[in-house]
Amino acid sequence: MDYNQVLDKLSKVLPAKRFQHSLGVSQSAAELAVQLGEDVEKAMLTGLLHDCARGLSSNSLLQMAEAFAIVVDDVEHCQPVLLHAPLGAHLARKEYGVDDPQILQAIVLHTTGGRDMTTLDKIIYLADCIEPSREFPGIDRLRSLAFTDLDAAMLAAFDQSLHYVIEQGLLIHPATIEGRNFLLQQQNK
Repeated sequence: MDYNQVLDKLSKVLPAKRFQHSLGVSQSAAELAVQLGEDVEKAMLTGLLHDCARGLSSNSLLQMAEAFAIVVDDVEHCQPVLLHAPLGAHLARKEYGVDDPQILQAIVLHTTGGRDMTTLDKIIYLADCIEPSREFPGIDRLRSLAFTDLDAAMLAAFDQSLHYVIEQGLLIHPATIEGRNFLLQQQNK
């Protein structure tokens, strides 16, 4: 499927607010890709598809994870919404014909992040944080950083995410800690 076909199909299966968010992530991903000299079309498609499994219920997410043989860790078992990222990659492949491993990996990592993320992974993670409809304290700084220092923006986004998760009393996914620690270790080398 090309971008417009994916756009048409997603508009029919995602709730309106989630679809608008996905359009915003696609737009922000394209802008970051231009700034960073990355593949704009790939970034746009990844941004559009990143939340293709987000509307599924917790029970559906857990059942689909089992059906796709996705290993569910303790944090994901307690917070199944986190499974929308790896399941989104499976749906992108199965329902939208995406077979590009870079796109699929960026979809998997867009929620928790991880260690040694590619530029596309970072673009999608950040685009999800800074798309135009997002509003939270520090968003202007994060938007600015995303276009001037990708790794500093990632650290700020990880910090923002950790702060939010702690404030909400949720479990912290180990991949987020690993991603943040990896970036800090890279800075100190």
